[in-house]
Amino acid sequence: MSRSDDARDSARSQQDAPVEPEEPVVVKETPLPWKQIAPLVAMRLAEPINLNLILPFMYKMIEGFDIADSPKDISHYSSILYMSFSISQTLTIMHWGRLSDRIGRRPVLIAGLIGILVVSVLFGFTKTFAMAVVVRMATGVFAGNGAVMKSAMAEIADDTNRSRMMALLPLTWNVGTMVGSGIGGVFSNPATQFPGLFGNFKLFIYFPYLLPCLMGSTVAAFGLLVGLFNFKETLIKPTQPTHEEAVSEQPAVAGGSTEGTPLLAQSTAVSVAPVKQSSMKSLMTPLVTRVMITNAIMCFAYNMCDQLYPIFAATDPRDGGLGLDPRSIGLSLGIEGIVVVYLQLVVYPRLERKFGVLYCYRRGLSFAIPYLVCMPFLSIIAAHLQTSASSLSMTYEYIGMWVILMSLMTMRITSNVMAYTSINMMITNMAPTRADLGFMNGTQQLAMSVMRIFAPAISGVLWSWSIKHSLPFPFNSHFVWMLSAVLVSIVLWQSYFIPDSVNKFAADQPKPITSTNESED
Repeated sequence: MSRSDDARDSARSQQDAPVEPEEPVVVKETPLPWKQIAPLVAMRLAEPINLNLILPFMYKMIEGFDIADSPKDISHYSSILYMSFSISQTLTIMHWGRLSDRIGRRPVLIAGLIGILVVSVLFGFTKTFAMAVVVRMATGVFAGNGAVMKSAMAEIADDTNRSRMMALLPLTWNVGTMVGSGIGGVFSNPATQFPGLFGNFKLFIYFPYLLPCLMGSTVAAFGLLVGLFNFKETLIKPTQPTHEEAVSEQPAVAGGSTEGTPLLAQSTAVSVAPVKQSSMKSLMTPLVTRVMITNAIMCFAYNMCDQLYPIFAATDPRDGGLGLDPRSIGLSLGIEGIVVVYLQLVVYPRLERKFGVLYCYRRGLSFAIPYLVCMPFLSIIAAHLQTSASSLSMTYEYIGMWVILMSLMTMRITSNVMAYTSINMMITNMAPTRADLGFMNGTQQLAMSVMRIFAPAISGVLWSWSIKHSLPFPFNSHFVWMLSAVLVSIVLWQSYFIPDSVNKFAADQPKPITSTNESED
């Protein structure tokens, strides 16, 4: 047999040999950089706590201002107070985002915390509705840290841990919301609720809502101190290499490194290459516009009912509410914190890694619809409790009402966690470069702030109108809830037109011109 025949037989035997399947490549998740994350979380807590601590006592506070003609008109004034925050936030949020792109994330975050600390104390001293509105508007001016923190978090994350890290911000927001609501409900009017401790404090008698505001400002002061001493700047400002640096890099390019060549010369040349921010027109692609619109409608629907809930809970059951006192309202909002930690830290990251951001977004929207439809029916049980003569019946029905209420609130927080976390990640993922993160997150925050202006106003007007007129279902006290359910259903339908490309962080994806090593996933 010739040598060529042997070669053919060898090649044929290699082709016929069974091919062993390649083992799947398992990408290990990068450990979370807690030295940077922990200060961000501490700073983030200040805003949701101070924003939401007024919710349990807002109804009683406005009632004490003695400006509403009847209890059914209180929702008008509560919506004005609620949206005053959003108006000022909307007018300033984009400036905070762009400013952080220029001067860094840290100084902007510090400035925001100082402002939140001061205005929170001032709100506790309000005695008129006009003063309350002015202070809430001042709070909105300094409430731009959310968008800046999203950019900072994205800058210290990578593809393996981004979902877990981005989930921490809405987790912190939700926990802060629950804690703030609990503080407002338990510690408002302390001279009456805790006469043994605060009954002799004239300051808390004359300013019944000062104590929860002082507690909120303490959280802001803690975040400020942690940020000042522990948080390091995450924005890498691109710079042009100096003439001396350019000269020192030339030998390395021509003939390799020597002992006299700086060890970081090559990597520095790459890391400091200036990155130009994209124009607004190039960033607002049809896909970005679609996602922003769905985000805005979702935020509008969620905020209508988030703002309405404390008013609905405090309204007399005969008018379609639950008739709860501030402490019970705070408890109903605060108890969700037990659920949100597990959802945000365990459930969501696993679902996102397995199915993607878009899947989680759709599932979150799906949870909102039954919650919105069923919540107003609780007023039927509350009304029966109000007129029931049997104490045993009241006990069982009261427990039953709270079990149903907590089940619905659990659905609410599940929806919020999955929907808001997913939309935050989608917006971040669509930024073409890291230099555009501030603009993208600022634009999203702007859209949400605009919705927070109109949602409370429309919600308050519609609620007041619906309980004043004896109209049939769904135009009675169910109307705002049903309208929100319809809007969420529209957003869910629109989400099926969003492509799967939003599941990947675009700023780290291979660009058209890249080296071989950079293009590998």
